[in-house]
Amino acid sequence: MTDFKINIDNYSNEIVIIKLEGYLDAHTAPELENQIANLVENDIVKIIIDFEKLNYISSAGLGVFMAYIEDIREKGGDIKFTNVPDKIYEVFDILGFPMIYEIYKDSKEAINNFNEISNDQR
Repeated sequence: MTDFKINIDNYSNEIVIIKLEGYLDAHTAPELENQIANLVENDIVKIIIDFEKLNYISSAGLGVFMAYIEDIREKGGDIKFTNVPDKIYEVFDILGFPMIYEIYKDSKEAINNFNEISNDQR
């Protein structure tokens, strides 16, 4: 099985891009959960998850996003997904994730959406 890696790119003071690589399953989900919990604790709640290099996601991996979405939105943030491979999108679609999370083709689109929301709130 391929290793799991998380790369966090601080795009700005407000927006973070988390790039996932490998297999997100019951063994690796706690690592992602710790990273997201740390961001939320530090009031960094505009999070983009880049799935481009993710090969597999289990229900435990999906649960990480569900565990934090309410807290993040209550703090004025959101989780947006980008670069979702077809095989992972199919799982998202079956579970109704496109109704809960915004999915973009790339990080630039997600960043632009966060910036548009920020500008609308001014």
